[in-house]
Amino acid sequence: MRLGTALVLSAPSGAGKTTLVKKLLKEFPNFGFSISCTTRTPRPNETDGKDYHFLTKQQFDEQRIQGKFAEWAAVHGNFYGTPLEPLQTLFGQGHDVLLDVDVQGAAQLRNTLPHASFVFIMPPSMKELERRLRSRGTDSDEDIAKRMHNASQEIACARWFDAVVLNDRLDKAYDELRSLYLAATCKTALNRNLIDHILLEDTLPSHS
Repeated sequence: MRLGTALVLSAPSGAGKTTLVKKLLKEFPNFGFSISCTTRTPRPNETDGKDYHFLTKQQFDEQRIQGKFAEWAAVHGNFYGTPLEPLQTLFGQGHDVLLDVDVQGAAQLRNTLPHASFVFIMPPSMKELERRLRSRGTDSDEDIAKRMHNASQEIACARWFDAVVLNDRLDKAYDELRSLYLAATCKTALNRNLIDHILLEDTLPSHS
């Protein structure tokens, strides 16, 4: 049995990452699931341990200092983090995990998950990205300007990702993302047990 791996995806808002993730999860429904931690107040329909692990800021800070998060970030005055130990357990059981994070979170995961594969979803152009954001009809001009500014900074970080998928045509972009995931599962570091198993079989006495 091979070890599991993490497929880490980042993209600017409007690049179409959510659509690609849904397609990948539909085709590969056995991805392991990591429950994040947060310090924000639970919403009425949320359950602790199912939707999030809800922590106090003191609890979160203690776990952060102890190195218990694979990545963490402060967002709108609250903290969010991905627990490291459950990920390591999933990997040891041969489960792959899909992690959808911003570029800051991805940078932290580069240090804590050495066998992960990092993919950046790229919009066709800045002009098309702005058109997509405006077509939603949910953001003000000020919000769109802020998202576009953030997008330029995020795209600059794409240089250190393992791969870039240009989402100009959904079918083509998905084929590329799918191929990158399958290639990631073939990494030698994840398949050492398979190598040892084949070699061990060769040393066993024949019963013929």
